[in-house]
Amino acid sequence: MKHGILLTFSVALLLGCQTPSEQANTATNNTPAMNSTNDQIAIKELLFTYRDALNASSVDQVMPLYTTDGVFMPTGFPTAVGTEQVKGAYTGVFSMIQLNIEFYIDEVVVDGDHAFARTTSQGTTLIHATGETVPEENRELFVLQRTEGGWKIARYMFNKMK
Repeated sequence: MKHGILLTFSVALLLGCQTPSEQANTATNNTPAMNSTNDQIAIKELLFTYRDALNASSVDQVMPLYTTDGVFMPTGFPTAVGTEQVKGAYTGVFSMIQLNIEFYIDEVVVDGDHAFARTTSQGTTLIHATGETVPEENRELFVLQRTEGGWKIARYMFNKMK
């Protein structure tokens, strides 16, 4: 009985210490942890959609995944800033190679309307100029931004693992 009273008192004390917005979130079962989980799921879906766009060599599939001021920093190429430059960079990359990769998500951290994701990728690259297929293995860093249209890539860079 004594433990039940202490537990009830502790829960009441904790609920009383919540801000009104925290109380509203608790009441609607829309807690920050739940939002973070939903954000993590949405970001992982975005990353796998990006992987699919890369494997399809589709500029048209890549571009909606970026913010309008997005930045693409590919290894060995100039930084592309904004829609037109990013589109041009992917057009150039896809004209040179065909990727066949898988993404592995190592970490996703959400902080408000921004997040970052750390991934690795592994597979093969077909080099159009030679017809040669070579192993592909990278590590990637995505900076993501919540927009009216959902999560988008704001900054992206990658480099070789070896």
